[in-house]
Amino acid sequence: MSAWEELARRGPDAVVVDGVELRRGSRVRLRPRAGADVLDIALAGRLALVDAIEEDMEGSVHLVVTVDDDPGRDLGAAAFLAHRFFFAPEEVEPLAPRRLLVAGIGNVFLGDDGFGVALAERLAARTLPAGVEVVDYGIRGMDLAYALGDGYDAVVLLDAAPTGKPPGTLSLIEPELALVEPSIDAHGMDPVKVLGLVRALGGPLPRTFVVACAPAFVASEEAEDVVAELSPPVRAALDAGVELVESLLRQLTSDHEEVEPT
Repeated sequence: MSAWEELARRGPDAVVVDGVELRRGSRVRLRPRAGADVLDIALAGRLALVDAIEEDMEGSVHLVVTVDDDPGRDLGAAAFLAHRFFFAPEEVEPLAPRRLLVAGIGNVFLGDDGFGVALAERLAARTLPAGVEVVDYGIRGMDLAYALGDGYDAVVLLDAAPTGKPPGTLSLIEPELALVEPSIDAHGMDPVKVLGLVRALGGPLPRTFVVACAPAFVASEEAEDVVAELSPPVRAALDAGVELVESLLRQLTSDHEEVEPT
């Protein structure tokens, strides 16, 4: 094998540290070894995210991490060397991943109301950070209400919603949970009604976000004709929806970044 082939060799997909499997997206605390260089020592105790696992020409494995409170953390995720740091597996402490729920909601037979379900389907096929679950709840409001009370650190609801913006426009909304009133509506799938049902059931409300897409057309439940497809502007918004949710999940798996709703 040539030197160039050696340099192009991929590292393992995962390594085991203290009985915990670490892979891309795992959260760790940095514990540099005695005698490490000054920069590594300065990062001792910091929280970080594993961005890659690489193997050098001598066969040693390194975890490539981005540090949570690095102002240039996004540059590290984009592979800028000054913001990517290399640590041996024994120099990190595995942390339990945050539990995040991404919930697709809506009726796929009512036109653009199926946006959340379609977006959830795309996200389920992606590689997401550890601890993230993607579930299509459709119109099962009671099931979603029980899930919201299951100890998640944060929940992202995917839905079509009339925001007053042009069809296909995406919005990131963080509801003010203190204003949610308890309500009993076992059949309602409106996010506010679901949150109210959780409160009525006595469960805690996790931090909640809604990724909403302005619809062009939502069929009536009483309509005779089934509309089992999204309108062109809403269908075109799915790719941007994937990017928006993935960016949000990266922020939610960091201890230091603030999410700015739009």
